[in-house]
Amino acid sequence: MSHSDPNCIFCKIIAGQIPSKKAHEDDQLLAFHDINPWAPVHVLIIPKQHIATLADVAPEHDALLGAMLGLAPRLMKQLGVSNGFRTIINTGRDGMQEVQHLHMHVMGGPRPWVRG
Repeated sequence: MSHSDPNCIFCKIIAGQIPSKKAHEDDQLLAFHDINPWAPVHVLIIPKQHIATLADVAPEHDALLGAMLGLAPRLMKQLGVSNGFRTIINTGRDGMQEVQHLHMHVMGGPRPWVRG
């Protein structure tokens, strides 16, 4: 696993080559609003390190995964979601992962949602 992949759309977003509506950024993670939201609030949390899928994580990524999960409720609160939210990590082709860069969807807001 390299630190970044020049062909990865999420790596390009991290590098600032493709614009995004950021919700959070720190040394390890970037969170931004999904361009095709399923819910009133729909953000993606991605590691800045290029990891293709959840199946590719190793024990050295445990703290990173914890940071991703810990960020989700803080972001939802900051974005005004107070009645619950969903977290989803699609993994691999059969798991319906569309971008081969580990990412977590965090969705919330009043129902009904577009999907999900």
